[in-house]
Amino acid sequence: MKAFSSNVIFDFNRSVKPLAFVSFLLISLSVNAKIWLPSILSDHMVLQQNSNVTIWGWTTQTAETISISTSWSDSVYTTKAYQGKWALSIPTPEAGGPFNISIKGHETITLKDILIGEVWFCSGQSNMEWSPLKGLDNAENEIKAADYPKIRFFSVRKKKAEYKQDDAEGLWELCTPETMKDFSSVAYFFGRELNTKLDIPIGLINSSWGGTPVEVWMEKQTVASNSDLKKAAQQIKDYVWWPNDPGVTYNSMVYPFLNFTIAGTIWYQGESNRDIADSYYKSFPLLIETWRDAWKKDFPFYFVQIAPFKYGDSKTNREAAFVRDAQLNTLKTVSNTGMAVTNDIGDPTNIHPTNKQDVGKRLALWALAKTYGVKGIDYSGPLYSDYEIYGNKILVSFDHVEKLMTKQRHISCFEIAGEDKVFYPAKAKIKGNKVHVWAKEVPNPVAVRFGFTNEALPSLFDESGLPASAFRTDNW
Repeated sequence: MKAFSSNVIFDFNRSVKPLAFVSFLLISLSVNAKIWLPSILSDHMVLQQNSNVTIWGWTTQTAETISISTSWSDSVYTTKAYQGKWALSIPTPEAGGPFNISIKGHETITLKDILIGEVWFCSGQSNMEWSPLKGLDNAENEIKAADYPKIRFFSVRKKKAEYKQDDAEGLWELCTPETMKDFSSVAYFFGRELNTKLDIPIGLINSSWGGTPVEVWMEKQTVASNSDLKKAAQQIKDYVWWPNDPGVTYNSMVYPFLNFTIAGTIWYQGESNRDIADSYYKSFPLLIETWRDAWKKDFPFYFVQIAPFKYGDSKTNREAAFVRDAQLNTLKTVSNTGMAVTNDIGDPTNIHPTNKQDVGKRLALWALAKTYGVKGIDYSGPLYSDYEIYGNKILVSFDHVEKLMTKQRHISCFEIAGEDKVFYPAKAKIKGNKVHVWAKEVPNPVAVRFGFTNEALPSLFDESGLPASAFRTDNW
């Protein structure tokens, strides 16, 4: 900040007396003095209900007293800036609004049209980033119908940084046809389902970047301190369109929001880690753990199991299958998580399937049932639980199902292997909540896999129509 013009040259002996100069300097500093906020704190924002939320910012007055008042309370909250930085924790009521917030120091900032509701951080790569204009079933009608003033969008500008950033570029906007068409389709349909079913305001922060591996969304030191992850990160392919260095989007697109209270996270990523899928068994759970530590909250983390796709550069046709298996393993080992299975709504010829409606809805089913306690919701399709060998057959059991069903004449995508670890296509038959699997080439089976190729389109569901996740019983 310049207190006065650099074109003015002062000669204390001739041009101005010292007292006059001091007065001029104080006036200049006063004119240029400023209080400012991060971009996430602005008009039209949504704050998390029934929480202690942080309002923070900066001032040019290093030790200034800052007071905050809100239109939902008679209380006034006060703090003193330290080296130009200040922060206050204030309680929020139940969902409602609109409200105003007044921030006073040497000047006053008034934030208007604020809603209190549920805030979700939405992140990942291109299938989270993908907007209706880029490809969506029934896009024209969906865009026209997107008039939900109690849903608010915040789109984080894509940026990488070597060091942690205090702020990120973005703007809160009301959900309208004009704003929805450029926003994340998955996040929108997730938010619309919550808004419709819960009848409360929903805030959606879209911080995603197509093509990015999971490592860029983790703190650099987290990757560097784990020898396996560090080695895997060095194998990530380098592309000009997106970053691949650990930490560079965490610094610029996650870290700036750690003071902002959220209800939870939805995540759609994994395709870019298929070439180092073994490391995803560690890196993905670690991402969840470190984000929760950073936010200081054990929030729900709901994610999408990547959809089928025929990758042109595949060497084994199983790379993505191992990513899906790592995601299933994360669901089973990391608490307060949920997984939306998409193997029935993918498109092996399109890495960006256009049915984003069901993806968002399936994520919302987890949130409605597990986070918001809505009763009577079938939120998960069948999940492999156990198996037993019975003669030349393997009998597979499932959780989250009373009765299995298929939408095809025959159940596809099962494979079976013996001690030689060679898998053969298998026949399968449903019996209650179990599937009996066998193949004539394998008289003594020891392992079974389901949907375990890159582009597998299996057909196994529960009675509500939610698909079974791909799985394997081996650890080969």
